[in-house]
Amino acid sequence: MNEIFDQALIGEDCWVRATDGSTRPLPTRQWLGAGEDTDNLADTALTCCCDGPTIDLGCGPGRLVAALLRRGVVALGVDISPMAVAVTRFRGAPALHRDLFEPLPGTGRWTYALLADGNVGIGGDPLRLLDRTRDLLTIGGVAVVEFDRPGTGIARQQLRLETKNSAGPWFPWAYVGIEYAEALAEATGFRLRATAEVAGRHIAWLKRHPGEPEHAGAP
Repeated sequence: MNEIFDQALIGEDCWVRATDGSTRPLPTRQWLGAGEDTDNLADTALTCCCDGPTIDLGCGPGRLVAALLRRGVVALGVDISPMAVAVTRFRGAPALHRDLFEPLPGTGRWTYALLADGNVGIGGDPLRLLDRTRDLLTIGGVAVVEFDRPGTGIARQQLRLETKNSAGPWFPWAYVGIEYAEALAEATGFRLRATAEVAGRHIAWLKRHPGEPEHAGAP
């Protein structure tokens, strides 16, 4: 998967295919920070509350990390793509080439964690991912999570990245509608603080609760 994603970041046409045959293009212009003005509005909403150390999980080419640094906020990107990490560093922003489930610096001390661009779907298991995000945050820390549109539910799929000449391996992913934000938050030791729709994108702010996660009855 990484090789094809890296090709997309340097301009090659790339798309995602699901096992049902459906495809959609990768929004690489948006990830690179070259999207429409509406994308900039949503990015501002994702980062506007971040006034303390922030970790961006699945940072891609680092547009949000770079934006935070320009405001003087300590920030770190994490991504499994070597090219994404290289682009982030080229922007002058720090990034680690690492699986987000591996040991990371500052565990339990980050004030904010970003899961932008639908990254709550990483690994196909939102509960596991939010558990991991909670562990990275200090008590009272906030996860800023971008969900899918209302009515999506929770849909788990196998996907792969493709170009005209190559196809990557299948990998698990989840699409999670914003209507599940509160239930997932409560199941993983968060409390839902707020939600917003900004330029057609759906964002939730989840505050880490001092209690333990309660997975029973979770989606």
